[in-house]
Amino acid sequence: MSGFGPVARRAGLLGVVLTTGLTALVSVGQTESDRCSLPVHHAGVVFPLDQVEVAWACRLEPIVTHYTTANKVGPQRTPLPHPVFLYLLDHPVMAAMLVNRLDLGLYKAEQREQGEFWATDGEGTEGIVHPLFRDPATRIYYVEGSHDGRFLPRVSGKAVVLLRLHPVTDNRGVESIDSTMVTYLRLDNRFLSGMLSLLRPLIGNVVNRQLLKAFDAARRLGGAMREHPGQVLFEATDPPGLPDTEVAFLKAAIAALHNPAEASRPLP
Repeated sequence: MSGFGPVARRAGLLGVVLTTGLTALVSVGQTESDRCSLPVHHAGVVFPLDQVEVAWACRLEPIVTHYTTANKVGPQRTPLPHPVFLYLLDHPVMAAMLVNRLDLGLYKAEQREQGEFWATDGEGTEGIVHPLFRDPATRIYYVEGSHDGRFLPRVSGKAVVLLRLHPVTDNRGVESIDSTMVTYLRLDNRFLSGMLSLLRPLIGNVVNRQLLKAFDAARRLGGAMREHPGQVLFEATDPPGLPDTEVAFLKAAIAALHNPAEASRPLP
């Protein structure tokens, strides 16, 4: 037994230290998770915010609970099938380029690291968008941005954007998406804090207008793909054109929009 004494004691001490450390880490993680838990019901719509990673949930929690303004827009209908809408939603650089080239808006977007992207509406609003969660019916984003417009001084802030998608088919057999967006905005600007009671309605109206512009651009892009497919493909391939994979998707999507037989085939 004497040969095992010091080693066993050291191993035992090491085991106690490791166990204590792991227990502390788990406890901290649970405490952090509890502290940053987010509700799933927002403006009458369910969003799986409980599925967002804990680190991000702790960045979202103060925005959702201490927002400057909260807004709900929709449901707004976009005349695109569910897979096509999702593809455009998840390829913002492509969607923004098409909207811009087709004169449907002044949007621009650039891909950044780790899936995030920079976007601007060309009219004073811009920011970095971080996609946090997606499934066939939901998108959750965290946004850091600014707005410089006619009715407000330049303001910066952070936002939580929740998007819920519901596929519908009308009595003519046209597939569309009904989108509902809920946003929470929290301003960074301290000097505005004493004026929030006066500015909140104005800020809410500005946010609503920006959201409605985005929905309208998506709706008009869907309409152009149905009504002017040749023009859409021309703008997609006119140098500098979209990547080959995105052009291939557009061609397949437009073919599916105009030929029901093609709609059953999986898109690229």
